[in-house]
Amino acid sequence: MNVSLLDKQPQPPLAEKLVTLHDITWEQFKAIETQLQNNQGVRLTYLSGVMEIMSPIGAFHENIKSTLSLLLEAYMREKRIRFYRRGGFTLESPGYASGTPDESYCIGSNKETPDIVIEIIVTSGTIDRRDLYKPRRVPEVWFWKSDQMRIFSLDTALEYEEVNRSQFFPDLDKALLLRYIAYPDQYDAVNEFIQAIRSR
Repeated sequence: MNVSLLDKQPQPPLAEKLVTLHDITWEQFKAIETQLQNNQGVRLTYLSGVMEIMSPIGAFHENIKSTLSLLLEAYMREKRIRFYRRGGFTLESPGYASGTPDESYCIGSNKETPDIVIEIIVTSGTIDRRDLYKPRRVPEVWFWKSDQMRIFSLDTALEYEEVNRSQFFPDLDKALLLRYIAYPDQYDAVNEFIQAIRSR
């Protein structure tokens, strides 16, 4: 079992700390998960023998997540797009992968597997988080990192291809979304984002 502490770049205050463990069996992962199930400040990820332990989830991370969620939901309501917020629940492919996105949504109807999962990346790990969602065939994976948004769409070959716009929101401009995510005041960000949408 190899242990490495990853702290890739300068981080905002209260940045997450990431520990990576290698050669972990699925049974070992589930045993560790059970031991830590009551610790809300820890997030576990597993992919094919590699486990990441993230702690703590800081205020900066949560602010970005909540602002992005509020903006996206405001957009869907303005455009009368039916959606179901699924939150950050764990998506598993037993024996192979387990990951918990920061947020997830079903579009049009409620489904077992969400249409969109969203990841806020403050501290990067070794696991390619797209690979966590391939077995469940999640149609889109969104990543916010360092004031940039990347959207990956699952293609017919079951690979994630980066796209400029979401297949679910073809009229949503990523640059506009990013502008309001970066607003210093969350309340003003949502109100002004709605006005910007209506003026287009």
